[in-house]
Amino acid sequence: MVLRTELLFPFLALPLLFTLGKSDAQSVPRAATFRTSTRMVLVPVTVIDHSGKTVMGLQAKDFNIFDDQTPQRIVSFATQDAPCSAGLVLDVSGSMQSTLGVVKESARAFVRTASQDDEFLLLTVSTQPAAISEFTTDTETLEERIALARPGGFTALVDTVYLGLNQMRKAGNPQRALVIVSDGMENHSRYSKAELLRVALEADVQIYAIIIDNGAGGSSANTIPFRPGLIKKPGDQAAERQGPNLLEALADKTGGLYFHARNDAQAKEGMMKAGQALRNEYMIAYQPADSEPSGKWHRIRVKSTVPKVNVHARSGYYAP
Repeated sequence: MVLRTELLFPFLALPLLFTLGKSDAQSVPRAATFRTSTRMVLVPVTVIDHSGKTVMGLQAKDFNIFDDQTPQRIVSFATQDAPCSAGLVLDVSGSMQSTLGVVKESARAFVRTASQDDEFLLLTVSTQPAAISEFTTDTETLEERIALARPGGFTALVDTVYLGLNQMRKAGNPQRALVIVSDGMENHSRYSKAELLRVALEADVQIYAIIIDNGAGGSSANTIPFRPGLIKKPGDQAAERQGPNLLEALADKTGGLYFHARNDAQAKEGMMKAGQALRNEYMIAYQPADSEPSGKWHRIRVKSTVPKVNVHARSGYYAP
């Protein structure tokens, strides 16, 4: 995303490309006026330890960042604790019939971590993508709508995530994320996985995934897809293997996290860790040497000099 001329823009935003003037190398105001003279790249970064807990208290010197394998000088660095706009994507298709309670409880656990200025969007995955609510700060009503969800239908997961990314354009906060709770099954979407990945990379939205293990890879007749009286088709079996891989890839490439859950406790724990990571990020800014518009894909890699931690950041950006 490119911002031109003079305008007000909060520094605490998701990874995007924009232009700005001089900035302090160690801290940036919560909201400031920037003059468009030099293009900068902003990268939100999450650091977790071996147990999945967020690591805070690091400084700019603790990071190295590379653009197409070229080391970059960090020109701005800040910790991020800003209001969040989160889209909840809950899989209520037939494949989730036996684990829908886990989905609902984990979603409610995430909503209950909200701060006063957070807002939420609710979407459900079934035969057709459905936006159950627009962005709202009314968490009580949101929990009621989550409780009313009923399982059934095929699984248009790709289309629903695609819809969610489009809906995120309406978000009122600069910190934006999609949180997906699903077994990863896909059998009814119009968009391809490649198309979804491309849109996700361009959307400046982090994706977090809670991947539910509901026995989809096994031989139980009541698992994916929800076709009573029919056996699984070969394409269904292939999708069972590919679904979790898609969710992992979406999280990895957008700088989010993913967690596998076999039960309610693990799903809730994953949601709590996702919420903690989302609200405790570092924002790194650098100025790429190649600042000419090109449409070229730039690969980003962020490393930390701190031992025994894992660094998560989006995989790259398209130059405007």
